[in-house]
Amino acid sequence: MAALFSGKVLVANREEDEVETERELVGALENKVLLLYFGSGQCPRCRQFSPLLKDFFVRLTDQFYVERASQLVLVYVSRDETEEQRSAFLRSMPRRWLALPFGDRFNRELELRFSVSEVPAVVVLKPNGDVIAGNAVEEIRRLGPACFRNWQEAAELVERNFRLAEDFDDPARRSLTDPIRRLKYKLDKKKKKEGREEEGDESS
Repeated sequence: MAALFSGKVLVANREEDEVETERELVGALENKVLLLYFGSGQCPRCRQFSPLLKDFFVRLTDQFYVERASQLVLVYVSRDETEEQRSAFLRSMPRRWLALPFGDRFNRELELRFSVSEVPAVVVLKPNGDVIAGNAVEEIRRLGPACFRNWQEAAELVERNFRLAEDFDDPARRSLTDPIRRLKYKLDKKKKKEGREEEGDESS
């Protein structure tokens, strides 16, 4: 995914930091589902959709809602007419969002590359740059955070660490280091052990 932005600059929302070296780009984008959000703070349809996208993103990345932040990154591709309009819009959006610098010609290149003709539009990409969804706006409206599971499967991410907070029935099982498969293995092992103990009781 970093290859898509090779030689480009990404700006962290509401901060002076720029993600521009190859190493930084790989760290920010590699092995994650990438959302390209084409929008504008002045577009009426965008003003309706942006709060939904903000809530969608926060519920997948904020530890208030999830045990571990999802492998998800969003880059805002602006159609704002002025830098002030763009900045005002981004101030109301999550700090984790990235954006291209205002006026960067790469904004237009991305529009042409992914055939974006109107906004809002959310292009969903695999880590290798393949398209999962050409425009996921309606899917996000309809399904909310649940649609990320489908994208995660399609993206074939190396580590499957996405779990909603309500998936944890037993607080003792919560861990920042154990992936789902390790937990499943422990549960299966416990069931087998209990089964052997029951067999022992019956034979005694």
